[in-house]
Amino acid sequence: MPNMFGTDGVRGLANRDLTAQLALDLGDAAVRVLGNSEAKEGQPEGRRRALVGRDTRVSGDFLASALSAGMSAGGFDVIDAGIIPTPGVAFLTSVLNVEMGAVISASHNPMPDNGIKFFARGGFKLPDSKEDEIEAVLGKDWERPTGAGVGRVSHDTVTATNLYIDHLVSAVAPIEAGKPQATPLKGLKVVADCANGATSVVAPEALRRAGADVIVINASPDGYNINKNAGSTHPEQLQAVVKASDADLGVAFDGDADRCLAVDEDGNMVNGDQIMGILARSKKREGKLAHDTLVVTVMSNLGLKLALKDMGIATVQTNVGDRYVLEEMLRGGYTLGGEQSGHVINREFATTGDGTLTALTLCNEVVKSGKSLKELAADFPQLPQTLVNVPNVDKLAAKTNPVVLEAVRKEEAMLGETGRVLLRPSGTEPLVRVMAEAATQQQADEVCDRLAKIVADELAL
Repeated sequence: MPNMFGTDGVRGLANRDLTAQLALDLGDAAVRVLGNSEAKEGQPEGRRRALVGRDTRVSGDFLASALSAGMSAGGFDVIDAGIIPTPGVAFLTSVLNVEMGAVISASHNPMPDNGIKFFARGGFKLPDSKEDEIEAVLGKDWERPTGAGVGRVSHDTVTATNLYIDHLVSAVAPIEAGKPQATPLKGLKVVADCANGATSVVAPEALRRAGADVIVINASPDGYNINKNAGSTHPEQLQAVVKASDADLGVAFDGDADRCLAVDEDGNMVNGDQIMGILARSKKREGKLAHDTLVVTVMSNLGLKLALKDMGIATVQTNVGDRYVLEEMLRGGYTLGGEQSGHVINREFATTGDGTLTALTLCNEVVKSGKSLKELAADFPQLPQTLVNVPNVDKLAAKTNPVVLEAVRKEEAMLGETGRVLLRPSGTEPLVRVMAEAATQQQADEVCDRLAKIVADELAL
């Protein structure tokens, strides 16, 4: 399978693309590449360890068993944390000081899909080079351990989940010795849509422990209903419940809870850009926004950047993908970054995007500011945006064709600082995504239509 690892691990149709054999081989290959220390024969305290977690898809059962088998056959003791959000696996990989973590999830994808992604020691996603190393040794024979060198698989769902919830709550309500748990969200009425996914237990419990009055929807996973008309990809039910229950706000997670979108008291969507703006301003006020800078991707709305500029906050831009956001954050020493889709990385508390953490910190800012979510989001207006997919074109020529480049230059000159255009080749299909932002929807539509026509004509296959 060439280019097996995509932008977020190995993903595909479970039991067709992503089989038990492939999961076994991935576990086997991962221990060879990510095992940083030598196991000591017959000495359990010197053994290498890995952590495995999964979302609520029915296929997660057999894939977790196969992945764990591959790791334990390679000499690693495996802690199976059961159903837990992806950022929970990242956190536990760090605090339990294991050699690596792995999560079985296809995030916001439909139930039949699944995926496997790895975290290195410390809880960070793997760089491309490490994924390439795993792929290079995949399925190749080697001298596996025998006897006491073979690993064990243990199951400890309760301890793992409680450790993670404690960590989340402490982000907004630090635990002080000899004092009762603080409840900073007391008086806040929140609707939580858990997408019948991995945070169905974690998010409601964390919000309640922080003091919120929580109404929970879509938190009854049965193995088949993950993301089904629920969560961040289908927020309609959440919007309706927020309005009907007179709640202060709603939060929506995806299947593995690494992203979070929000709904204000009137049922209006608050996207990842607006959430990042609210949190960036909060961190700046508290002196915790390193270099007064927010890291965003090329898809973030220009409205966010203009609003932040007026607040004295700079933006640094990366390619699409939270892994690229994190790489830039680590390179530049930044503390906050993310994507319009709701992936928000808060380096003060996490090594990856964490939807439940985002929900807690957003709710905390609503309380501390004394403003409604609607009022806070209004400070980060979104410029009208149009996106057109142009199929059957030579996507690689989008950045080099002189006619296309000249057309982009003219449109950018016409828009000035009131808008922008973006041409993005698809990573998986022969198409180019043409995006335009402008002061009015009509202007954005017109710019996008003109550019899409030129791209279709000039780059046709």
